[in-house]
Amino acid sequence: MMKTKAAVLTEMGRPFPYAESTPLRVEEITLAGPGESEVLVELAAAGLCHSDLSVIDGSRPRVMPMVLGHEASGVVREVGTAVKDLVPGDHVIFSFVPVCGTCSYCLQGRAALCEPGAKANVAGTLLSGARHFSDPGSAINHHLGVSAFSELTVVARESLVKIDKSLQLDIAALFGCAVLTGVGAVLNTAKVEAEESVAVFGLGGVGLSMVIGASYAKAFPIIAVDRLDDKLELARQVGATHTVNASEVDAVEAVKQITSGGADHVFEGVGSEQVLIQSYQATRRGGTTITAGLPHPEKMFTIPAFSLVAEERTVKGSYMGSCLPSRDIPTYIEMHLKGMLPIERLRTHTIRLDEINVGFDRLAEGKAVRQVIEF
Repeated sequence: MMKTKAAVLTEMGRPFPYAESTPLRVEEITLAGPGESEVLVELAAAGLCHSDLSVIDGSRPRVMPMVLGHEASGVVREVGTAVKDLVPGDHVIFSFVPVCGTCSYCLQGRAALCEPGAKANVAGTLLSGARHFSDPGSAINHHLGVSAFSELTVVARESLVKIDKSLQLDIAALFGCAVLTGVGAVLNTAKVEAEESVAVFGLGGVGLSMVIGASYAKAFPIIAVDRLDDKLELARQVGATHTVNASEVDAVEAVKQITSGGADHVFEGVGSEQVLIQSYQATRRGGTTITAGLPHPEKMFTIPAFSLVAEERTVKGSYMGSCLPSRDIPTYIEMHLKGMLPIERLRTHTIRLDEINVGFDRLAEGKAVRQVIEF
């Protein structure tokens, strides 16, 4: 047993602003050491993501209490007896789906749909079913098998990807969710090709990663859509050829005008069923609408049914960028180190763990892309 300082969520749906309601309490809790197939990691950096915010505001219900955080990097400090391919001192990035490698989806190469991984994530446990966090008298759940908002965490070996030490750990954290999800949605889910048109609705960390991925794929035009001018400017800096401020013009009509009828691939990264409908409307006949956002589970997506056949439309979901983390994270890192993916531009703020509630206020207000906690 050991002690760690962590940000614990005990109740979803507390009122905004979070700096006042303090849904996340930073406190010292107990952490049990790793089991035989598990690893103790000291956190180096963790990003604040909308998926975390969706748990805080209750739109993505999870079991409580919970140590939040899922996009992170760190250094291995101890390994279980069955872990033979990691040693203390290794640098790692976390995968928010612990990929078992043996279920039917894993054997098909569809790691994002790993059934044991999904089951453990919903239950708030590690892949083994264990919970390692606790405070006096009660267990504390894990978030997506990671629980990155803690100085120390224990995870399944399957939740880690070893990386080269040449990459800064504060930048490495972004590859665990924003890059994996956004770039993966473009390259794996949509398989965008050169000169195909792309529109991206929503320019958070995932949406901007989609723009970066589309630029790497040499798509044209690349249209970035958001309501905030600073995010539109950042999108131009990372590869967008056109920008649309949805608070000033009809975004659907603007995309149709730029593309003469609609884009080949339209990506939604907001997590709003209304924005998904707009994305579908901005897709050309024969095109594909790809959603990587996570709206509230009770929200419904409604479209004209005839258009799927009459216009040969495709709607695709993309979870974890349809990635295999052990394959794609090292590939994307190599691309970044060669200057092909300007991931460092996603980082807009550096914060301390005890500033986390203020950080989520900033994220909820759209005033940040990726805030990184440095431990």
